[in-house]
Amino acid sequence: MAADRELPGESPWRELWVSLASLLRSYTAAHGLNKNRQATVEVGENRILVRHGEDWLDLERNGAAIQWKRADGSSGTRELTEAGRLRGPGLNQTDEEEMDLAAEAWARELML
Repeated sequence: MAADRELPGESPWRELWVSLASLLRSYTAAHGLNKNRQATVEVGENRILVRHGEDWLDLERNGAAIQWKRADGSSGTRELTEAGRLRGPGLNQTDEEEMDLAAEAWARELML
């Protein structure tokens, strides 16, 4: 979507989305170093697809809301917060966690 046609309030979510993609790239690379393995990270305006072998993680964004699913059939929802965190059920006592911790966990699971 062109910047002049951007929806009101969309910019912070887009910036956080790009940051999440960058974190996923970094953490999958780090987890693959010792085993000489790589993941591919495809980034779109509203979709991030991370692939490693037959395994994958698919994230789709609608504003601040993120739907995620994995090759094993697991799925869930998260929400970006203005503080750069992810909110969602089952994360911890506050149901929020830092975006880098979520990205690291997804990368670790994917690169096993």
